[in-house]
Amino acid sequence: MRNLNQHRWLPLIAVASILASAPVFFAQAATSGTPATAPAADRIINVTYESPTPEEIGDSLMTYQRYQEAIASYKRAAGSAAVMNKMGIAYQLMFNFQDALRCYDASLKLDPASAHVYNNLGTVYDGLLDYRSAERMYRKALKQEPGSALVVKNLGSNLLAQHKYKQGWEYYKAALALDPKIFEETTNRFRVVNPASIEDRGAVNYYTAKGYLRAGMTDRAIEYLRKSLDEGFTSPKKIMADDDFAGLLGLPAFARLLAEQRNP
Repeated sequence: MRNLNQHRWLPLIAVASILASAPVFFAQAATSGTPATAPAADRIINVTYESPTPEEIGDSLMTYQRYQEAIASYKRAAGSAAVMNKMGIAYQLMFNFQDALRCYDASLKLDPASAHVYNNLGTVYDGLLDYRSAERMYRKALKQEPGSALVVKNLGSNLLAQHKYKQGWEYYKAALALDPKIFEETTNRFRVVNPASIEDRGAVNYYTAKGYLRAGMTDRAIEYLRKSLDEGFTSPKKIMADDDFAGLLGLPAFARLLAEQRNP
């Protein structure tokens, strides 16, 4: 039986974006009975601060990557579908895939229609190199949320890892159509980076470069082409023969990249 805590790589795909920023702890202000016209020195302002809930504390700890403490706080919260999903993410980011799966399954029992949780399950199975199970999870997520650019992109990356390059690229293009910025790296999302093997990582980077180019981000496209070249997936000859990269011709940065390959 597979040991779920053993991992050779981080999951290929991005985990669902549920903890965009640290929670805001709201304060409720109330003035005393002193008339508003009274001098400022005579006015007393009573401010009552609401204590953060265990879930809010857990969310805040997650933003600082204090995952073990976040889990302990989530355990003190009510076991809602959302809390179980967040706890699963915390376990996953510590590479404890067994407990991550347990939490995601518990979340689905409470909310069987959660696209976020199906997506997160897909990333766990990708991390375990169980690509077919991961693909099933992404397709279940898309049934619940067909317009999710993140899930479409994740499915594309999953297909690339299965060496289904044409299909993977089609999903990447579909993700771009849904969200032209889907390939941008942002700081307000939890993402788990994923190279299955050097060859598979090279493929993902090659098609990610195409995605950046279609989004008009040539610098990022060249950066990912360099990664793909370094990983041995592609070659300058293959890049030059690919019409998708014709837009890079004439750019100094692209010329430097090719020159580096000729003169390592």
